[in-house]
Amino acid sequence: MILDRFLVTDQVAVVTASGRGIGAATAVALAEAGADVVLAARTEDQLRVVAKQVEATGRRAIVVPGDLTDLDLIASLAETAFNEFGRLDIVVNNMGGTMPRPLLDTSPRFLEEAFRFNVSAGHALVRAAVPRMLEGDHPGGAIVSISSVMGHVAGRGYVGYGTVKGALEQYTRLASRDLAPRIRVNAIGVGSTATSALDIVMSSDELRTAMEDATPLRRLGHVDDIASAILYLVSPAGAYVTGKIIEVDGGLQSPNLEFPLPDL
Repeated sequence: MILDRFLVTDQVAVVTASGRGIGAATAVALAEAGADVVLAARTEDQLRVVAKQVEATGRRAIVVPGDLTDLDLIASLAETAFNEFGRLDIVVNNMGGTMPRPLLDTSPRFLEEAFRFNVSAGHALVRAAVPRMLEGDHPGGAIVSISSVMGHVAGRGYVGYGTVKGALEQYTRLASRDLAPRIRVNAIGVGSTATSALDIVMSSDELRTAMEDATPLRRLGHVDDIASAILYLVSPAGAYVTGKIIEVDGGLQSPNLEFPLPDL
């Protein structure tokens, strides 16, 4: 049956920033589809809640709390998965983000820190994961990174955020060539999604309505919209897809939240 192609039965996944939001929804979705999951984020209490949701599906969860900008820590997640479960098939690099700010307020140090958080940390995990993904009876797997619509459209105030997400998208294309044919590498270009990152928007009816009106599908995204796309990409259903940025953004062709920055 076609739905069987969306199963990842007995596979093992690492999902970063999985204490809440897109990461948590993705971890639970993968568990519902049959995977055991390594959960990693800064806040242990949040991870424990997600672990219980994973275990409620009948799958296993390992919790790794810590600062994922620590490159050694994030790289160690691959070894944790292999040591605990004996294999590693799926990596979901859900780390990222940075606050919008005007170009002249974006220092080189700010840009470097954003690059480390959005690109370098994910690369550290990929480097550690690939050898483990190629071991065992079923060598290969799938990697998905979370990018943003701002990685490929332009808007004022996004020079830092958009630049590092654009870099992540090109990293995805390049890595897919290096790792083919055994490991597929893709990314999701996420639109405005109702998570804690949009708390300010969610608390303002006026702001939320303006963003919804500026989105062709007239709503914000839900975490399950993103988790569903990730499941497609890492499962056999997406077996012929690599090096692609799947845009799950409500149809956006430009930002749906413009910052009122004056002309210089």
